[in-house]
Amino acid sequence: MYNLISVVLKKRLDLDFKTSSDFRARIVEFPGLWMSEREIAGLRAELRKVAGRAVPGGDLDYGVFSEREDVLQRTIVTLVYRVSDGTPVAFNALPVISLSLSGKPVEVLHLGLVMIDPAVRSQGLSWVLYGLTCFLLFLRNQLRPLWISNVTQVPAVAGMVAETFSDVFPSPTRGARRSLRQQLIATEIMAGHRHVFGVGKEAGFDADRFVITDAYTGGSDNLKKTFEAAPKHRKAEYNDFCAAELDYDRGDDLLQIGQLDLNAAQRYLLESVPRNALGRLAVASFVILVQRLVLPLMHWADGRRQWGILRPSR
Repeated sequence: MYNLISVVLKKRLDLDFKTSSDFRARIVEFPGLWMSEREIAGLRAELRKVAGRAVPGGDLDYGVFSEREDVLQRTIVTLVYRVSDGTPVAFNALPVISLSLSGKPVEVLHLGLVMIDPAVRSQGLSWVLYGLTCFLLFLRNQLRPLWISNVTQVPAVAGMVAETFSDVFPSPTRGARRSLRQQLIATEIMAGHRHVFGVGKEAGFDADRFVITDAYTGGSDNLKKTFEAAPKHRKAEYNDFCAAELDYDRGDDLLQIGQLDLNAAQRYLLESVPRNALGRLAVASFVILVQRLVLPLMHWADGRRQWGILRPSR
């Protein structure tokens, strides 16, 4: 399933494995920092192929589809391929937003742009596209909590985020409230990182409800939906919440802030990952843990090359 040695020796995450008998996923971390120009062009072509099927005739001009040269230097891309013919059928582009929280640097994983070929929707890809990469990054972060953000007007997605991650705001869940840290993160994201999710400068922000008003003006215009067209959650409370909080005619979005912690990771394993995929996920997790533990040890043992503040011995 893996060439274990080559994966461990890579500085950035680059995993390619089967998630089921029908699909395989490739997760590449910050490809703009290490891929060749030819590989980058191929990756962009695969992303656009999926987008062309998911949004026929609609152009997108933000995130991985923008002309900013640094986009793929701070984005983790998860691409899903059909095993039978190798065709890309879905992707998730997960930007990493660097912020300052209480004077300390903090990274927020933005759940980013998810697109699925209509031909494979409802075929069990949600656990791969909405949680797999976050879960593996959580393992690599030594089980320390990770902040996540999400921008959506789709009730099905808003509900999935609220149920998968911890302490998510906004959410219809009883007792959901914004913390000071969430307020600071949301304010800083809206102040300097709107381009990450295609929201223009003219869009407003309701800081009490975490609602972005008139959001579809910064490159994501073709993703705007009516409430009727937006996929619904199986639980009516999420559908009712979005209908009450968002003006779909104007084009509003929720800005959700939450965390991936041990509780969220446990929920993901027990409720989101199919039973027949647990073995494959266990192998992927093992590779991540080996990479996290073995690679630093190999660097430490090599006395011929500098590593961090350590100098080669003479």
